[in-house]
Amino acid sequence: MRRHLLVGRFGPKDTIEIPAASDEQVSELGLLVGDRLAHGIGYALSDMADLNLAPGEVAIDLMVLAAHIHAADTRLSRSTESQDGWSREIRLVVPVSDPALWTDAAAIVKRALDFLTGDRWQIGFRSRPKKFATLSKPRPKPLLPVPFDAVNLFSGGLDSLIGAIDNLQEGGSPLLVSHAGEGAVSKSQEGCYDVLKDAYPDSSFDRLRIWMAFGDGLIDGVESESTTRGRSFLFFSLGVAAGAGLGNKFLLRVPENGLIALNVPLDPLRLGALSTRTTHPFYMARWNELLEALGIDGELVNPYWDKTKGEMAAECANTDVLDKAAIHSLSCSSPAKARWKGEPQGHCGYCLPCLIRRASLADNDPTVYGVPDLTAYSLDTRQAEGQQVRSFQLAIHRLARRPELAKLLIHKPGPLTDYPDRVDAYANVYRRGLEEVGEVLKGVKTGPS
Repeated sequence: MRRHLLVGRFGPKDTIEIPAASDEQVSELGLLVGDRLAHGIGYALSDMADLNLAPGEVAIDLMVLAAHIHAADTRLSRSTESQDGWSREIRLVVPVSDPALWTDAAAIVKRALDFLTGDRWQIGFRSRPKKFATLSKPRPKPLLPVPFDAVNLFSGGLDSLIGAIDNLQEGGSPLLVSHAGEGAVSKSQEGCYDVLKDAYPDSSFDRLRIWMAFGDGLIDGVESESTTRGRSFLFFSLGVAAGAGLGNKFLLRVPENGLIALNVPLDPLRLGALSTRTTHPFYMARWNELLEALGIDGELVNPYWDKTKGEMAAECANTDVLDKAAIHSLSCSSPAKARWKGEPQGHCGYCLPCLIRRASLADNDPTVYGVPDLTAYSLDTRQAEGQQVRSFQLAIHRLARRPELAKLLIHKPGPLTDYPDRVDAYANVYRRGLEEVGEVLKGVKTGPS
């Protein structure tokens, strides 16, 4: 195990010395390509300007911070850089517009990241070099109103698709914000967006994407990491920056069904890589705490925190549009894994998100799955396809025998103290979510081969 320090630099003349401990491996993250902000940030800011959005300095700082987090999270192998195969020790030193403001908020960022990724983070801030003290620009067309009334995260998944349809159907004009990280995800976003544009031609909604990925070898002598637990910080940061660019108080909608948002471990082995916390209520609450500390006038909300995925689909405000677009949406946790077998990228059919998707679409599912029929043969519990299904079966059986456990189990992924009045509703959506998946697993057999 090694402790790592990642230092952001605004070009070769940014040479301020950053003290490092003797046991820290120091790496640098270049933040410029020419005079443009690197890692997709500069292009995202240009795209925002084209949409007549003008995020301020602190919002730009947030995107720069997100780049540091995404770089460290994806370029530091957990297997070699941690003592337990998961938790790494990572320190960042980030150049920002107002170090005092950010230092006061650092504890909130750390608390959010420690929870989100399972690592031990330290976040320090310093001033940007004088040449880059001002990065934000005035709104390009100040006399024209911004056409967007909210910002929606738009991942290309089924939940974000439903969120966009519901918003558009009620007459909203959201800005859809995406992170395009790999080909299958980008294709999904494109397909869903095209259907929405055809369905709502009179709406002024639009979309914004950031392309951010880091090549192997960013950290000298260290392999890359595939779990990307910190990616949602990047996703949320882009959404907040876009919202801040609206020039008034904004809502950032983060559509996610309640079962996935809580993500209660299905069994004691579902730790680390199998327990994401992207939209957990505790993490969402830390973001709202951070926005308040930074003086950003916005709020993150999950409109579907008390809905199962099936309920979201059934109650979608325009099921005709959903039927047309669902085939383009992507739910699989690892759509690229089929490539290793020489098969087309897409839905495996047996990971946790795929099983929840299968249950939500039930008899109206156009999706092509790598395992098309879960009942065709006994699924091997020594392989991934059997392990995940078996974990669901055990959780469903346990809760069917003792329904009262729901109120205890929902606390396992993390604290729910930010919303004490929601505890009963959380327990109920957890029960209903498992029951929903239970229907699609009827007749499915699992066991060691």
